[in-house]
Amino acid sequence: MTTATSGPGILGPRLIRHAARVALLIAAAALCLLAAGPLGWRVGWWSYSLGLGTLLPWSFFWGCGGALLGLIVIAVSLFTGARGGIWLAVAAIVIGTATAAVPWHLNQLRGKYPSINDITTDMTDPPQFVAAIPLRAAEAGNTAAYGGAATADRQRKAYPDIVPLILPIPPAEAFAKARAEAERMGWTIDASDPAGGRIEAYDRSRWFGFADDIAIRVTPADGKSRIDIRSASRHGRGDFGVNATRIRKYLAALRGSS
Repeated sequence: MTTATSGPGILGPRLIRHAARVALLIAAAALCLLAAGPLGWRVGWWSYSLGLGTLLPWSFFWGCGGALLGLIVIAVSLFTGARGGIWLAVAAIVIGTATAAVPWHLNQLRGKYPSINDITTDMTDPPQFVAAIPLRAAEAGNTAAYGGAATADRQRKAYPDIVPLILPIPPAEAFAKARAEAERMGWTIDASDPAGGRIEAYDRSRWFGFADDIAIRVTPADGKSRIDIRSASRHGRGDFGVNATRIRKYLAALRGSS
């Protein structure tokens, strides 16, 4: 009389395949969490803070968990010689690692940029937001007021190169160029006052769809024109350097077109 055994040849491959499936499910769940954060914010299911501050970290931990379990499955498969589910484990590692890399990268950027979200070429008298105020209120966003000396001091230390642009052309021509360049960059214009030399616009990020409000001011400067610009995030306390980058690109484009 013989007794059935539960060696690697019977239960081993089944357990390994099951573990590989679980690893892939965990990695897939992490990917869903990564996508759900911005999707839910865009359609109004939850606040940006839940998407960015909760679902994004969860996607990191779940992604790491799926990738780790996938590695364990492969290690056990190689040790026992059972190959069932190995490709599922590989898929779990790839998806889990790729998903976890996104929140990890964003977290690394937090220490690289100052905790400010309002950048301007004129920190003494920054261009004012008018049209942006009701838009911010509708999204329960940040106040349109400038942060004052503390914000200015942090900007000077982090972005000393952001200064007003002087164009050797009359204000009317400079205003036309300023508006045309804003449109070329894909910003949505929500106010334009040629007489007052004021342009307001906003730009949305591709992933979460966060809006950054932009105010441009054109003033006479000894027969030339001075361009000041302010770019400020509607939400959050930091901006990962997005507003400073936007201003640099805009001023460089204007400088090159004059």
